[in-house]
Amino acid sequence: MARATAQHQLRLRLIVVEPAPGVTICVQQGRCDLLSPSRANAREAVFDFDVRVGARPNGAPNFLGDFAQGPADGRFLYLNAGVLAGQSDACWQRRAKIPLTGITWQQIEDAVKRQRPLEARIQGRGRKGDPVCASVPLLGGGWQLANEP
Repeated sequence: MARATAQHQLRLRLIVVEPAPGVTICVQQGRCDLLSPSRANAREAVFDFDVRVGARPNGAPNFLGDFAQGPADGRFLYLNAGVLAGQSDACWQRRAKIPLTGITWQQIEDAVKRQRPLEARIQGRGRKGDPVCASVPLLGGGWQLANEP
């Protein structure tokens, strides 16, 4: 894959495990648009979306597009909850940061070649059962090639 000159489309899947009940969650798209889950139930909410990937001057992946937030060397996704996810009557106004920095070129190349998304899981609730916020750790070893498209 020609990393330095080309940009590639990469499918990502974020799985929120045990989201807080009754609280709307969405992935932030750009500054103010929201992406609702592709599918959701009490056990998990799943978000599927695309980012573009190019190379930074040092050769590392550079995640681009409306879902990639933050500086080039520290890109992340925002998961909004409650009011920030469009739930005007919510008592929560939360936003969690999901890191993209652990994704490698090898993972990107495998995902593009196999036409499968890279997926990551995060815990949807804090210790008190409230929606997660701030920087959240990825579960199960971080970003991985999904078993299904």
